[in-house]
Amino acid sequence: MTDSRRRKPGRGRKGLAAVSALVGGVLVLSACNGDDGDKASGGKESQHQVDEAAAKKTSVAQIAIAPENGSDNASINSAAKVTVKDGTLTAVTMKTADGQAVAGQISPDKKSWKPGTQLERATKYKISATAVDSEGRKAHENSTFTTVSKANSFIGNFTPENGSTVGVGMPVSINFDKGITNKKDVQSAIKVSSTSGQEVVGHWFGNNRLDFRPEEYWKGNSTVTLKMNLDGVEGADGVYGVQQKTVQFKIGRNQVSIVDAKTKTMKVTRDGKVIKTIPISAGSPENKTYNGKMVISEMFKETRMDGATVGFKDNDGKGEYDIKDVPHAMRLSSSGTFIHGNYWGSPSIFGNANTSHGCIGLEDAKGAGDKSKPGAWFFDNTITGDVVDVRNTGDKVIAPDNGLNGWNMDWAQWKAGSAV
Repeated sequence: MTDSRRRKPGRGRKGLAAVSALVGGVLVLSACNGDDGDKASGGKESQHQVDEAAAKKTSVAQIAIAPENGSDNASINSAAKVTVKDGTLTAVTMKTADGQAVAGQISPDKKSWKPGTQLERATKYKISATAVDSEGRKAHENSTFTTVSKANSFIGNFTPENGSTVGVGMPVSINFDKGITNKKDVQSAIKVSSTSGQEVVGHWFGNNRLDFRPEEYWKGNSTVTLKMNLDGVEGADGVYGVQQKTVQFKIGRNQVSIVDAKTKTMKVTRDGKVIKTIPISAGSPENKTYNGKMVISEMFKETRMDGATVGFKDNDGKGEYDIKDVPHAMRLSSSGTFIHGNYWGSPSIFGNANTSHGCIGLEDAKGAGDKSKPGAWFFDNTITGDVVDVRNTGDKVIAPDNGLNGWNMDWAQWKAGSAV
């Protein structure tokens, strides 16, 4: 009885298949007519349909982020940028590794984005961007990069300052914070021009300093432009520039003051005419003043002068002089030569005796407040970049790189120091 009601295994499978066919339709027909390999084929077809459907929902907008993900030594000026093709940008965020946001702006046509400020060196940044295509479908892209480190980059500190007005002797002087061995490429990336039309040539003093000047002094009332396109320029092995900068400054009137240590006078000439003759006291026979054309690089209404800082020391190691309130001091050299007011010397020495430690002294008053004194007059009628041409001291000509004094080199020598 029990045996007669038990179904055979084959019949049970067919019965199940028949029910499935009735419920599942085509799917079961395929299962009935094929083996396990056919089932696998049916699975592949279903996955293809899924993928095809997903592809129809994918945005065609193509976002590109620079620098490439994972890059290092990126520029701090122009490397970061987001662009999109076949779509428009809707959102871009840029942050440092510690989460500090970097402001930026999407272009009016919504095709690009860039940061609104210069990036920091040796800093990791992340950019995330979103765009949509014409059907409103979104696309996303991310990139993380690191900017060039201080160890692998260089900058040039320059003088004069942007927007300043300077005398006819002021060169463009650039001091690099790293030694430059690829001088040709670096100099080629720096352009100096003048509205006067004068030819301007660069000259290297060692590996860290590059000065530019014309053959003669700048023409009065002209405008000089310095363009530094150093971003990405390799200055030495693995060391890259990071500056993109344009600087303009004006040349004032032509003022050159001629100091004669023999007659102990200074004739101040402006635009070729003598406007004042001032009695002076130059360096003593033991401490002669340098000869040569010297450019005033700094001006101080009052400053301290300690002989110990420039090698004038007593046996106890202290300075032979230490005057804490020298009036109307104007620097002529890096080594400590000044033209300045002198209130501690007898008025009789000016025009009659050379008594200083190498500076050029003018009669003046303590406190720098007496406008009638020669020191005050000269200070008030001087700007940085004016030239003091010192003669007949009995000493050597000042070195061209001791201060901003490249005018003591003739034009052929100057051009010989150019790398381009």
